[in-house]
Amino acid sequence: MAEERNYIIKVEEGKAATDERPSIGPVYRSCFAENGFPAPIPGMESCWDIFRMSVEKYPNHHMLGHRQIVDGKAGKYVWQTYKQVYDIVMKVGNSIRSCGVEEGGKCGIYGANCPEWIMTMEACNAHGLSCVPLYDTLGADAVEFIICHAEVSIAFVEEKKIAELFKTFPNSTKYLRTIISFGKVTPEQKAEAEKQGLAIFTWEEFLQLGENKQYDLPIKKKTDICTIMYTSGTTGDPKGVLISNESIITLLAAVDCLLGRVNEELTMNDVYISYLPLAHIFDRVIEELFISHGASIGFWRGDVKLLLEDIGELKPSVFCAVPRVLDRIYSGLQQKISEGGLLKKTLFNVAYSFKFYNMRNGSKHAEASPFSDRIVFSQVKERLGGNLRIILSGAAPLSSHVEEFLRVVACCHVMQGYGLTETCAGTFVSLPHELSMLGTVGPPVPNVDVRLESVPEMGYDALASTPRGEICLKGTTLFSGYFKREDLTKEVMIDGWFHTGDIGEWQPNGSMKVIDRKKNIFKLSQGEYVAVENLENVYGCVSDIESIWVYGNSFESYLVAVVNPNKQALERWAADNGVSGDFETICKDPKAKEYILGELTRTGKEKQLKGFEFIKAVHLDHVPFDMDRDLLTPTFKKKRPQLLKYYQSVIDDMYNSINKPNA
Repeated sequence: MAEERNYIIKVEEGKAATDERPSIGPVYRSCFAENGFPAPIPGMESCWDIFRMSVEKYPNHHMLGHRQIVDGKAGKYVWQTYKQVYDIVMKVGNSIRSCGVEEGGKCGIYGANCPEWIMTMEACNAHGLSCVPLYDTLGADAVEFIICHAEVSIAFVEEKKIAELFKTFPNSTKYLRTIISFGKVTPEQKAEAEKQGLAIFTWEEFLQLGENKQYDLPIKKKTDICTIMYTSGTTGDPKGVLISNESIITLLAAVDCLLGRVNEELTMNDVYISYLPLAHIFDRVIEELFISHGASIGFWRGDVKLLLEDIGELKPSVFCAVPRVLDRIYSGLQQKISEGGLLKKTLFNVAYSFKFYNMRNGSKHAEASPFSDRIVFSQVKERLGGNLRIILSGAAPLSSHVEEFLRVVACCHVMQGYGLTETCAGTFVSLPHELSMLGTVGPPVPNVDVRLESVPEMGYDALASTPRGEICLKGTTLFSGYFKREDLTKEVMIDGWFHTGDIGEWQPNGSMKVIDRKKNIFKLSQGEYVAVENLENVYGCVSDIESIWVYGNSFESYLVAVVNPNKQALERWAADNGVSGDFETICKDPKAKEYILGELTRTGKEKQLKGFEFIKAVHLDHVPFDMDRDLLTPTFKKKRPQLLKYYQSVIDDMYNSINKPNA
């Protein structure tokens, strides 16, 4: 095995527990910040400066590209240069100001990634407006809530989302005055908007509004809020995370430092495929990073089935993904291997084993087996465009077997990161050539201090020989608070430390492994948050059940549940449906499981749950959850870690039964 290096340095000792608080582990930071955190480029004070400085430096370089559709077929990418984009951005900004929107105003953007999204974002940056992404995955009423809570006065919207935006009427019209479609506007839509007292424009019409007008750009400060990103994270309303200019420019400096230290600097020749939602912080900061280097951003067509085709045409050098996308790529490649016949399969396995053996013993991926890369893995490389040098996975944990597989066959670096909206995304990232970081999110990015805080009630000790505890973070990349919710800000920001709610475990090499969640909220593999207590309350309305424990994890894209049925109700159903036996036997009957699952699904539909909130498999336990098996507290609250431990084999069986048809 290659000699292991430690990638963190200690900056403060840990502290023993007191009556007021649990014990706290030592404070660590990236070894790349041994002389302090890297400073932003001189003169870069705001997100507008990121774009402005690149326009000055790379005016004629490709910035934004999209595929032209000719006779229903997608052609090559068509590009706009930095200077061309800048000229449109100035028009958009003047038009926004001509609608009476002043510095500090809130501008909504609702729709899939496209060049107009970025242009609108940059116009907001230019005029000191807070960009407020609107998206509906937070729930049916989320768009209306965000418009009203953030007091959005002007909204840019994808053509096919106009109808959804209109559903927020009349409540949203208290604040919303102007709507701009990225595409067309029908006469009916124009009439409806005007009936509500709103002005509505097509993109082209809107650009003409500011044609002969000129507005001075305000002086931007580092502390100005450039975006308010709404995130779920709790069972209540979405929370508006305030992100400052300083958060983003500090993050970019840290990422540049890190990439430089591992010899993977970005340049103007890099190309990025934009498909992860710009409404989320992960993609927003990645695109800001590319813009800061004068690099090129090509947009997908909006269909996940066509993503690989878009990648083949664009030939990106960097590909950011959520685990669900990488799982699809992994499954597709595995299928191709299994269909390739015995000789091809044997050749692949031999090449894989040989290359992985060399990588495990310290070889860089490009040097581990050039022959295997050229003869066997080149097809995978070409399938991903042929130019990839970095795949970065974020938003949820990537399965170790998928990460290992891609590290070997993709002929590029595969890195896994961790961050939250509140931390401006980039907080930890695994490093190239460090195979020991498989299954971890790597060491801290050189912009934050990190410590673990013990969680005694869950058995996690930050001062143990293997330190485990809640991940707490400190640094200038952190958010400025939750908009209009100082109470929630105080819950997570304690003495300058942001409490993530995630349980981490330090590894010997300084990387972090996320092992648990302190609160009863988790992410599924597609990056969606699930507020489990809220769901259990919804499903608890089903009259035929006594209790339900809903489970999901970030390696799966769906939920399963263990249910305690109501004895009388289930026995009555069994008698009516020809299912015989005692209560325990009925609970084991597949028809009974199917019936309860159907009732849960019906309730989910009635309550308008999102697709990922539906339960896909159930186990019926005739014995109610109890304190005797340590499954409940004395106040009858569910002890989730203990429930998982007790039902682990049942959970595994349920996931296996769902996954089998797709295997």
